[in-house]
Amino acid sequence: MRINPSILAADFVNMQAELARITGADFVHVDVMDNHFVPNLTFGPQMVERIQATSPVPLDVHLMIDDPDRWAPGYAELGAASVTFHLEAANEPVALARRLRAIGARAGVAVKPMTPVESLFDILEDFDQILVMTVEPGFGGQSFMPETMPKLRRLHDEARRRGSSVWLQVDGGIAASTIAQAAEAGADTFVAGSAVFGSPDPEAAIAALRHTAAAHAH
Repeated sequence: MRINPSILAADFVNMQAELARITGADFVHVDVMDNHFVPNLTFGPQMVERIQATSPVPLDVHLMIDDPDRWAPGYAELGAASVTFHLEAANEPVALARRLRAIGARAGVAVKPMTPVESLFDILEDFDQILVMTVEPGFGGQSFMPETMPKLRRLHDEARRRGSSVWLQVDGGIAASTIAQAAEAGADTFVAGSAVFGSPDPEAAIAALRHTAAAHAH
């Protein structure tokens, strides 16, 4: 059960201090938004490179951007451990995933709440991680969408049936009150923003989330 705190909920001005508060995390989740694919703008490559240089844990970069076929490999080249792009935005998802792996990153693909997952079934082996968005991408602090859970469960069951070792990640509204639902539906990797950075003790919050997820693992 992996807990990846999202720095969307961190204090951007004190990023180095914020990163030092989550040394117990598995990865740090970095949301890159371009104001096109989603109606918000966050970080670009220069900021990600600085986070990479200062983070005590590996980077899990989530690209909510248009034309990831062009831009995603650059984030792998910066040294990010994992680079996830959106299925809805990619022209050649399998070719892009293979390129990310060739550079040395884990290759991830994300789907919005309304995007079906069945098209991924035959290409599971090309990805190291599938991110099922549990909110509409673009903003932090949104409410978890339980209606995304049947899709996650179908993906989990299909991955298990095929003997796939792909990680199943959820992102959006993940907190102590919702993480059990996601774990029961088959998630093993959890992005949490305010549930971690909004806590007076982020390390304790990470440990508690991990414990709850493990207790409800599918």
